[in-house]
This record gives sequence, structure tokens and C-alpha cells, in this order.
Amino acid sequence: MKDFLAISVAAIVGANLRYLVSRFAAKEFGSIFPYGTLVINIVGSFIVGFFVIWTTERALVDPRWRLLVVVGFCGSFTTFSSYAFETMAYFEQGQWALMLTNIFANNVLCLGGALAGMAVARAV
Repeated sequence: MKDFLAISVAAIVGANLRYLVSRFAAKEFGSIFPYGTLVINIVGSFIVGFFVIWTTERALVDPRWRLLVVVGFCGSFTTFSSYAFETMAYFEQGQWALMLTNIFANNVLCLGGALAGMAVARAV
């Protein structure tokens, strides 16, 4: 039961931060492209990459921390379902350049975020 509570609390934090980052990005950069989703996915990928490597190779921590950070926080913070919907909406609207940009940016930059997080975890 403690695991479910930890995941739930972290998910609340992740979901609210996702909302705030999305609003901030739309306000700062406009809403024609889902910059908030992109930033969230890159940051979430970095966090997962860093945290999993750091807690398995660098620091011995209780495995429940992985549930809290990776499953709870990042599970509600990252936005793959939003990314999928936004990409397909561009497809349906015939906005091919935005669709391809969104696919490329999210896939390449998020994989880069995960790799960067893993590298930073191994370097510290």
C-alpha cells in the first residue's frame, strides 16, 4: 500500500508540473507547435535516464524510489500520449512539415535526453 501512495503523490506532482510547463511554453513560444510536450518529453527522458543509472550503478537506494520517480513522477509528467495525438492531428490537417518536425524532435531529442541523463549519472 505504501508503494501505491508514493506513486500517487509523485504522479500528482508530475501531472501538475506538466500542466505548468505546457502553459508556460505556450505563453512564451506560442501554441502552433507543442513546445511544452517536447520540453517535457526531453526533460522526462533525461530524468529517467539519469535516475535509473544513478540508482543502479552509483548509489544504492531503496527500489521504491524508482517507483516514486520513474513510475509516479515521470509517468504522469511525460506526455507520450499527447505527442501521439498532436502528431496525428498534424497528419489529419495535412501539416506535413510540423508532423515530421514533431516526430523527429521528440524521438531524436528524447533519446538524446535519456542518453545524456545516463552519461551524467555515470560521470557524477
